Amino acid sequence: MEIPELIRSLLNQAGAKTVYGDPVSSEGKTVVPVAKVRCGFGGGSGKKQGDQEGGGGGGGFVAKPVGFIEITGAGSRYVPIVDVQSIAMAAGLGILVGVLLSRRG
Repeated sequence: MEIPELIRSLLNQAGAKTVYGDPVSSEGKTVVPVAKVRCGFGGGSGKKQGDQEGGGGGGGFVAKPVGFIEITGAGSRYVPIVDVQSIAMAAGLGILVGVLLSRRG
């Protein structure tokens, strides 16, 4: 795949549908999933002694659900998904750093 083709393909995948999922409707409510999307790419090439050359590259996308938009006849609202495990890990790390810093002083 040539570079212009690769860029065109990536731009097609990086639209709103990557972040906002397809709406789901039931019993007078419509829910639109919302995700946080990250991507990364890398590549390289090299040359050995003589005429041997090599190269490669790769990339990927990661999507994590972060909430949803709820739409009803009364209005709409964003509802975040709370990641309890991440909050607990951050609190534990904060306590550990506090204990370590208090012992230094």
